[in-house]
Amino acid sequence: MAFSQDQFERMVRDVPGFGRDPASVRKRIETMEALLEGLFVIPGTRRRVGLDSLIGLVPVVGDIATAAMGAWIVWEARNLGMSKWQLTRMAANVGIDTVVGAIPFAGDVFDFLYKSNSKNLRIIRKHLDRHHPATATIDG
Repeated sequence: MAFSQDQFERMVRDVPGFGRDPASVRKRIETMEALLEGLFVIPGTRRRVGLDSLIGLVPVVGDIATAAMGAWIVWEARNLGMSKWQLTRMAANVGIDTVVGAIPFAGDVFDFLYKSNSKNLRIIRKHLDRHHPATATIDG
């Protein structure tokens, strides 16, 4: 069964988290950050580890893949109308994570310690809380 473009956009708009509104964008970014930085906690510690640290163990390809996922977060932030300064800071966080993370062994430790996507999520939350307060959520 084929859908027209209008029907498809209406269906996507009605599915939670797939819209272009700030609340949907926030949900997508928070989900991506959770996957990249906090998929699970290392037993015996409170240290969260996610796909960024795990995929980053694969030389070159892993760093490129996690950089692309981090760049997607910056792209979503751009769609929210964030300032060039905020976007530059976020891109720098991803760039630092990618460049230093590409160094064998030391980069893997750096990926474990430097949570660029969490830093970027904080920047986005601050923007959303100021400019779109209806999107604010209570962390439990």
